[in-house]
Parts: sequence; structure tokens; C-alpha cells
Amino acid sequence: MGLQLQMLGTGSAFAKKNYNNNALLLGDDFTLMIDCGITAPASLYQLGKNFGDIDACLITHIHGDHVGGLEEFGFQCKFIYQKRPVLYIAETLVKPLWENTLKGAMGEEGVDSLDAFFDVRPLKEGQTYELFKGLTVEIFRTPHMPGKNSYSLLLNGDVFYSADMTFQPDLVYKLVNERGVRRIFHECQLTGQGAVHTTLEELKSFPEPIKAMISLMHYGDEFDQFEGKTDGMDFLKQHKIYDI
Repeated sequence: MGLQLQMLGTGSAFAKKNYNNNALLLGDDFTLMIDCGITAPASLYQLGKNFGDIDACLITHIHGDHVGGLEEFGFQCKFIYQKRPVLYIAETLVKPLWENTLKGAMGEEGVDSLDAFFDVRPLKEGQTYELFKGLTVEIFRTPHMPGKNSYSLLLNGDVFYSADMTFQPDLVYKLVNERGVRRIFHECQLTGQGAVHTTLEELKSFPEPIKAMISLMHYGDEFDQFEGKTDGMDFLKQHKIYDI
């Protein structure tokens, strides 16, 4: 079937209708979850899936809408499915994820690191990793909030999947013109100033050939008011499967 994308959710951190912006990458013999936010367990349930179906998880950054479901993921896999799932994560995020996010709930006597629940595979910037047959990933840091590292993804060398990030037109031009990117899944803030996110108006400033590559995600509940007003960029929809 080749590589497919299925969004567990497409909403912003404050969205209520479309869940957290998390995704499944589906290959011929693997399922990789990109981020595991607060709503990931409910979304998997609605799809008739469970954490036992997930072969690995890749984390882009440490905010609740991207990591808030990891506690349940880890506990379910340990106590129900008796497995330690692979966790791909930038090396700079390993310690903060445990110390600042998960330790308070998951730590106990004799349990003092992510390794108690996950097979942690740290990733370095600038390196390409083959996570599964048919899937390579390169991570690179993109700006989001001061002091909060956030990492966007290059999938199979030609698909850009953005983390939460402020507008980075030079990066997008470089990826398209020098790296041969042909498809872009980009987070999008529909209204207001883009203090820590990329706005729709900023994305509209790209030339038509680039806008034709872009699908929008991580948007607010008011997205239906913007249907047909995005200069041809389509909205990714929750639970729909896309060939990529």
C-alpha cells in the first residue's frame, strides 16, 4: 500500500472538535504514531485501534497536546500488552520529557527514567534514520516557544511534516528547491498574530506551486469558516487516510 498518513486529530492545542494534532504513519508492516497528546487514546479507540497496535512513537516536542497521552501509552503497554514500545525522540528532549512531564505520574521506587516504559531511541539533528523498511526520518529544530525545543520532520526525503513552529519561509524554500520536497503537512493558526505558530496569512504568501503542496493541520475549531478561503491549501481531516 505504500506509506499512508492518518490523522488522529487535526486541532490546535485549544481545539475541542478535532482532537490534538497527532498522526499515524501506516506502512506495509508498521504503524508509527507521531506525537501522543491528551486525546490520542480516545481517537485510537474511535478507530477501533489500541496502543497494542502501535509499533513506535515519534515525539516532536513537549507540550500536552503532543505528549499528554504518553502516560497512558506507557502504562497500557506495560500492564496490558506486556511490551516496551519504541520511542523515537530528539536527544535534547529525553531528559526534559521524563523530569518535567512524566516523572511525577510514572516515577516510583526503582523507576527513574523513560527506559522503564519505553525503548528510547534518541535522534540527532542532521542524520537520516531508517525507522522501518519504507520509512526514513530526519529531524531538525524549528522555532516555536523560547526555551522549548521543537523538531519538524522530513519523511522519506521528500515529505515535510511540521512541528508547531513560527513562520520559516526560507526553510520551506530550501526544502523545496534544494531537497526536493514535494508535499508539505503544515501547522496553521487561522486567526490572530503568529507569536508561536504559523498563520494562514503567512502561508498564503507562498507562490502557487508551493501552496499546491501544502495541507493544513493543527488548526482551530473555526476551520469550517475558512473552507474555500485558503488559496487552494486543503485541510487535513481527522481519521481520513491519505496516500503520501
